[in-house]
Amino acid sequence: MKKHILYILCGLMTQLGVAQDLEVLSFSEYLGYVKKYHPIVNQANLIIGESEAKLLKARGAFDPKFEVDYGRKKFKDTKYYDKLNATFKIPTWYGVELKGNFEQNTGAYLNPEATVPNDGLYNVGVSFSVAKGLLINERMATLKQAKLFQKQANEDNQLLVNDILYKASQSYFKWLKTHQEKRVYEEFVKNAELRLQGVKRSYELGEKPAIDTTEANIAFNNRKLNLEKAKLNYMKASLELSNFLWIADVPVEVQANIIPDDEIKTNIDDDLKINSIDLELDNHPKLLSLDYKYQGLNIERRLKRNNLLPQIDLEYNFLSETPESLNTFNTANYKAGLSVSFPLFLRKERAELKLTDYKLQAINFDKKATSVALENKINSVKQEIGSYQNQITIADHIVSDYSILLKGEERKFEIGESSLFLINSRESKLIENKLKLIELENLLLKSKGKLFNTFGIEL
Repeated sequence: MKKHILYILCGLMTQLGVAQDLEVLSFSEYLGYVKKYHPIVNQANLIIGESEAKLLKARGAFDPKFEVDYGRKKFKDTKYYDKLNATFKIPTWYGVELKGNFEQNTGAYLNPEATVPNDGLYNVGVSFSVAKGLLINERMATLKQAKLFQKQANEDNQLLVNDILYKASQSYFKWLKTHQEKRVYEEFVKNAELRLQGVKRSYELGEKPAIDTTEANIAFNNRKLNLEKAKLNYMKASLELSNFLWIADVPVEVQANIIPDDEIKTNIDDDLKINSIDLELDNHPKLLSLDYKYQGLNIERRLKRNNLLPQIDLEYNFLSETPESLNTFNTANYKAGLSVSFPLFLRKERAELKLTDYKLQAINFDKKATSVALENKINSVKQEIGSYQNQITIADHIVSDYSILLKGEERKFEIGESSLFLINSRESKLIENKLKLIELENLLLKSKGKLFNTFGIEL
């Protein structure tokens, strides 16, 4: 792979006019470059980073907190109050909050309720909800949803990467096709040139009429014209392929000495991991992503249902002046509280629950439609692949037969029993069917790429 990087990046030998051997950029190496360096692939990976950040944020809701509240009021040499309240809180999973507190208050006009011993008052306690917020609350729901979002992000990332690799593979197949077409025309330009030289020599010896040299020259120029068109198509395909080639955030261009792999068909199934597709449709990344989304909404639905319950918060704190003695924390000294709130009509809560139910139904419909569409598309592509394989077999026989016909016509021409017109006709048919065979082989490769894309396979 390193040697290809050097060729792609530099091409220095070519620029200096020094001859180079052709180097094959294999399909697997090409996909490796795309997956590692392409900006859109790197952008897709940001989804995973975003999901990890959201998970970290959700876990932050369970971080312990230390709070200090200090206030003082002094006017005309009179200290109205001096109040200090320090609290340490530990949130836990089921809406229970553990709390430790130190309170010290002094002052001439202190509220009697805030009067504590001179050395301050310590309390240790707990607060929790007994109805709404007990089994599920915002903190629990957010953390669960963040974990599901992380799993969903992995599936979405796989789909995005798969899609860019699919587009890159289509460019490689087009590059290969134009290269094969160019090579066909190069071969027949050489044949036409040799035939033209032979006819000229025969004319000079008086064995052939002058019109034969004109016909041979027309055929030669036609082949050259077709070759120029093929070269242009190959150049365009090479530039299109270069859109997917990046090295260390720098776009690179395929050099003239880099060519595609003509033996791609022997390894294409392994390269795209479609050689042993026993994947169940339930494991498709698109369906898994929808399933994680459904689970996230189901958590939201549980939270909305829980919001229909009354808000009942309890708090109980043990009080002590000497916290170093644990036996001083007892039921004789305590501070407790009860808070109850309940909307009379619950219209907002019932509406939010109904909206969540609609979202869940929509995802269910989406899952069913996506599953059917994927199944039909997979079956269609598999039948397409089978048909192209059969067509290639037939087309290969046709090319072989036309090659035999052309060779026979050339032998007859050598002994004077045929004409240039018939040879050119046979050769044109052979070229036409060779191009058809290349087209069918390319369509087969594209169909296999489509199967890779439809399954959302991860490379």
